[in-house]
Amino acid sequence: MQIVNLIFYILFLMGMGYYAITNLQWYSYKLERVIFHHTKGWWHFAYFLIPYGVYMLVDYAAPQYGFVVVIAYLGLLFQWYRGLDKPLVWTGRVKRFYAVMMLFALFIALTFHHFTVIIPIFLAYFISLFIEKMLFNGFKKKAQAKIEAMDHLNVVGITASYGKTSIKNFVAHLLSAKYNTYATPRSVNTLGGVMKDINDDLPKETEVYVVEMGARGEGDIAEIATFVNPHYVVVGKIGPAHIEYFKSMENIRNTKMEIMQTKRPKEAFIHESAMVKPETDNVHVFGTGEVAKENPELPAPEFVISDVEATLDGTSFTLNGVRYKASILGAFNAMNLAAAVLVAKQMGLSDEVINKQLSTLKPVDHRLQRIDAGGKVILDDSFNGNIDGMMAAFDLASTYKGRKVVITPGLVEVDDTLNEQVAKRADEVFDVVVVTGDLNYTIFKQFVDPAKLVKLESKAQMEEMLVEQTRAGDLILFANDAPSFV
Repeated sequence: MQIVNLIFYILFLMGMGYYAITNLQWYSYKLERVIFHHTKGWWHFAYFLIPYGVYMLVDYAAPQYGFVVVIAYLGLLFQWYRGLDKPLVWTGRVKRFYAVMMLFALFIALTFHHFTVIIPIFLAYFISLFIEKMLFNGFKKKAQAKIEAMDHLNVVGITASYGKTSIKNFVAHLLSAKYNTYATPRSVNTLGGVMKDINDDLPKETEVYVVEMGARGEGDIAEIATFVNPHYVVVGKIGPAHIEYFKSMENIRNTKMEIMQTKRPKEAFIHESAMVKPETDNVHVFGTGEVAKENPELPAPEFVISDVEATLDGTSFTLNGVRYKASILGAFNAMNLAAAVLVAKQMGLSDEVINKQLSTLKPVDHRLQRIDAGGKVILDDSFNGNIDGMMAAFDLASTYKGRKVVITPGLVEVDDTLNEQVAKRADEVFDVVVVTGDLNYTIFKQFVDPAKLVKLESKAQMEEMLVEQTRAGDLILFANDAPSFV
């Protein structure tokens, strides 16, 4: 019987460990974020604390029935797993976590004859942190040596609350007309991600390396900026993204401006939302001028964006008297495109070459990407999760003459006031409002006409919902796409 109990103990621990490490991976292995910032905190009770309590109670009172608890828990966990759209990725870190957890579990079980669960999981977490730190330092030294050896390399650093990835791709595309250019892939924007990119994929012949820098807390941008030391800096639109972590707009602005800690700045282009007063000739402010109007103590932007025109065919704008146009959707992208144009001009590209490059610019996947299919116009804005971008997408959709459908979870990691704005505007623009998940459904229910409101419990129901709720001639906007754990 002891052998049977040991087998089921191992199975139970593997299930509990899977739940723990999956959540840790989602939240960048920050235990504090998993415990205090998880948007579905009830999961911890349903899939961890209650099963653990029941298992320990049965193990103490009637250990011969422990296998029943384990079988029931594994069935429950499997149902949870089936509903995930972002399952665990079996990285080296995850495998090391499991190896350490199982070693401790077997040692405790065989030595002390006690089937403990929490201790092996927490020991594995903290020991794996130590192991990862040692490996991290080794990877960092390797990446540092590689990038320092590329003495011909110019680095462009980009950060923002909104539009980092778009600006990065726009800059890389424009500069590719003159330079051998490489940009960090997808949405890689952490120090670890940048280091891995340098070690594994940065070609040694690269002349311009465009680096995206993201943050969830103070110091995150500084550690990347002081590592790659960009020559050219772009700070795009700053807003209340991740306000839950930063607590105030001042903290967000200060964190984004950490990018200026580079040791080799040539030129910096800062969006007016950063609310900075340039103190050197190589720091330039760009924007529409609205921030300076509202805050007279701030200087007017040196580079002014005006006459923005956004349609379902593209976006055009004027930057200091020169007209530019790209087949990129959304009025907010005029700002992102302008930032890329400023860097390109600073690095020697003419307006003629820039406009030629803009004419071949492709939209970033899942960021107001237009797809025409089945007689429907689909606007895929599923990777755009900020208030400005969502409102601009709604405005763009409002220009469509036919029936309009929006599918959205609302905004994540913002206060309710912003989601109230989203719900009210959605009610004004769309004929059908589909809300995915529970996170913001209550807010939408308050402000959206019940006759047009649809709740989608699970993404597994998406195809069926589209068949029922949409038809040829519709415009369908996918606005944000929060993962299932949100």
